[in-house]
Amino acid sequence: MNDGKHGGSFRDPNGFIFSKDGILYRQVNVRCRDAFDAMMQSGLYGDLVGAELLIDHEEVASSLAVSGDAYKVLRPRLVPFVSYPHEWCFSQLKAAALVTLDIQKMALEHGMSLKDCSAFNVQFVGGKPVFIDTLSFERYRVGEPWVAYRQFCQHFLAPLALMSNTDVRLNQLLRVYIDGVPLDLASSLLPLRTRLRLPLLTHIHLHARFQRRYEGTSEKPQHGGNVSRTALLGIVDNLESAVNGLKFVPRGTEWGEYYGDTNYTDDGLRCKERLVEEFLHGLEPGMVWDLGANTGRFSRIAAVQGRYVASFDVDPAAVEKNYLSCVEDGRRNILPLLLDLANPTSGMGWAGTERMSLLERGPAETALVLALIHHLAISNNLPFDRIAGFLSEICTNLIVEFVPKDDSQVRRLLVCREDVFDEFTQKHFEEAFGRFFRIVRAEKIADSLRTLYLMKKDG
Repeated sequence: MNDGKHGGSFRDPNGFIFSKDGILYRQVNVRCRDAFDAMMQSGLYGDLVGAELLIDHEEVASSLAVSGDAYKVLRPRLVPFVSYPHEWCFSQLKAAALVTLDIQKMALEHGMSLKDCSAFNVQFVGGKPVFIDTLSFERYRVGEPWVAYRQFCQHFLAPLALMSNTDVRLNQLLRVYIDGVPLDLASSLLPLRTRLRLPLLTHIHLHARFQRRYEGTSEKPQHGGNVSRTALLGIVDNLESAVNGLKFVPRGTEWGEYYGDTNYTDDGLRCKERLVEEFLHGLEPGMVWDLGANTGRFSRIAAVQGRYVASFDVDPAAVEKNYLSCVEDGRRNILPLLLDLANPTSGMGWAGTERMSLLERGPAETALVLALIHHLAISNNLPFDRIAGFLSEICTNLIVEFVPKDDSQVRRLLVCREDVFDEFTQKHFEEAFGRFFRIVRAEKIADSLRTLYLMKKDG
């Protein structure tokens, strides 16, 4: 963590995030004094923190401020791993949307209102979505419309509607549109039947038409007079019903049913689990990144040892199942996330610095890379040395599985393509990875042709 202002914290004149001596702080500027004091004195802050809806903070010495317009300096509790909306599965984005609406209802009860409904203001902590922007609250002004309504629709309702009614992969639009999916785009991509559903008709289709009407004009939109507090609560309740009405049922995709369609015998799978557990036991405590985690079977082995696990997979169905399983089991130290390792999240936003790349959010102490190398090497034409070099940037310890060409799963990948992978051998694999890691252990997995390696990066 570099000292100075955070790259993604410059748009709000009320304050910003900064680091000093490796510690994260939030500066509250003088212009935010009234809203901040109202939030604290009304009891809103305490109630939100008590309900685990808002990240807590401690107030520290104002001398730590980095500019002269500071009113307060806060030290917020750190989030174990920062994730972004396009990395969440459907149910994670839905949970984040409902939490945001719960916060708005609670804010109104305390005479406050959310002025910012960016999905980037939500992070997952202890398995739950938690709001992290303490400065997103303002005093409720009687009769005025909800200023964050459009933003909520773009950041939450539109992508959820697209994921539910069109294609679950359309959450990736949030990677392109940093201020949420434009409503006219969402309206054009949604099927006609969604116009028969009143909440979607109102909050997406008609909302998009309303925006187009005033786009590029100096005419101010007319909101139909004062919006009473009761009417505002009605809008929030209606949005809540709209979000709750959206569903996604994960079905088996190519790898979503991996453990029901694998060449492991029961003994082989138990052997692999035992080896992963043994390898992890001998390593330093710290964060684990499980790359290609599928539904999180091996993530749970690391989690049971008390490690925090970022559990990545490219398959939306697998990530959905992993997340729902964690919720059902009350597993608080696994964070399932979507990740295409061949095209991981890069720096986003203004100057590419507002949102961190995957590499900037590392390194992890340990990476699990199980039954993944052959996908990267064959499906994505990535040479072993490129894969090894990248993995050496994201972890100190590596638990990696080599799957040879004779394995049925590799043969399956080669069915529809020419085999031009002459260097896809165990010898070349060990040589390439040996340039970046020291091989500590190599163990055959029972009843299979596969080998599990424990590697360490020295220095």
